[in-house]
Amino acid sequence: MQSRLNPYLNFPGTARQALEFYHQVFGGELVVNTFGEFGNPDPELSDQIMHGQLESPNGFTLMASDLAPGVAYQPGTNITISLSGDNHDELTGYWKQLSAGGSVTVPLELQMWGAEFGQCVDQYGISWLVNISQPGS
Repeated sequence: MQSRLNPYLNFPGTARQALEFYHQVFGGELVVNTFGEFGNPDPELSDQIMHGQLESPNGFTLMASDLAPGVAYQPGTNITISLSGDNHDELTGYWKQLSAGGSVTVPLELQMWGAEFGQCVDQYGISWLVNISQPGS
C-alpha cells in the first residue's frame, strides 16, 4: 500500500452524524468502530466512534473520531493529519522527523488492531497520527 496523508477530524460526540453526512456528500464506503467494540465498557462511551473512515469513489479519504474522555473540544483545533500505509521504513522516518523538536502524545508502538501507531505534535503545533500496517493488510 502506498503511504497516504489525509485529514483526521475530532468531534465532541457527533462523529457518527458527521461521517454519515460526509458519506451522503461524497459517497463511497464508510466504516466505523466504536469504543465499545474495542473493549470500553462505559455505557456513555461505548457507542461513541473510536475510529471512522470514509473512502470515496474518487480517492478521498476522511477519518474521524469522537474525543476520548477528558479531552477538551476546541473548535478550530479539532483536526489532525494522518499518515498511514505499510512502508515501515518510510513512515518511521516521517515519524522521527515530525516528533523531533515536538512532543509525543502516544509513542509509536504496536497496538491492539495489529498496526504500529503513534501520535505527536510537531514543533509548529500540528498534530500527527502515524499508522503503520502490516504489508498486505
